[in-house]
Amino acid sequence: MVKLIALYRHPEDPAAFDKHYQEVHTPLVEKMPGLKKLEVTRMKGAPTGGEAKYYLEAAMYFENEESLQAAMNSPEGRASAKDLMGFAGPLVTMMIGEVAQVAEIHG
Repeated sequence: MVKLIALYRHPEDPAAFDKHYQEVHTPLVEKMPGLKKLEVTRMKGAPTGGEAKYYLEAAMYFENEESLQAAMNSPEGRASAKDLMGFAGPLVTMMIGEVAQVAEIHG
């Protein structure tokens, strides 16, 4: 499994960012073909105290790199990318990761 990761730095207007992210951007992302799971994390702070370097992280999971590339090149993927650059281009860092281990610890 692979994931496309988006890390967002703190926006100038968090309320406007959140509104656009939830009402416009997320529905576009959810339409990407082959998307298995979307996980969005709002940062609460740093382990040592204080503000986290990033505001938000989104992880989009795909079966393999081929399905990720197909999704990114689809009309839905291009629409999502165009929207991303329009509302958060200067704030976002994108990367692709291969999921190496998943452990569910019960205790």
